[in-house]
Amino acid sequence: MHSYRIGEAAALMGVSADTLRRWIDSGRLHAERDEQGRRTVAGPDLAAFVRELNRAERESTGSSARNRFSGIVTEVILGDVSAQVEIQAGPFRVVSMISRESAEELELAPGVPATAVIKSTNVVVERA
Repeated sequence: MHSYRIGEAAALMGVSADTLRRWIDSGRLHAERDEQGRRTVAGPDLAAFVRELNRAERESTGSSARNRFSGIVTEVILGDVSAQVEIQAGPFRVVSMISRESAEELELAPGVPATAVIKSTNVVVERA
């Protein structure tokens, strides 16, 4: 079973280590001490906690798309017909090609909050 140090778990969740420590200290997330006395979170416990945190969002989207990355628009490149939109969603950079008309209707510009919604039957999963 894989376990994560506090900093690793926090980075995976896109929160600060202090936030993760508060969740542990309040009893919302279980952690144990390793041989060196550092707190670690078991992989299955972390996965269950993340799933529960995101349950409300998954159930209330009104969409069949399940992959949602909320963030901030960092760049918009307008072409004659299309637009390239870059969103920074936590540690993730998402780039999308949409119509110029859509980009203008949505008033997309750097600094605007936006959500990349992805529906795909072809997702590549990799392990480091």
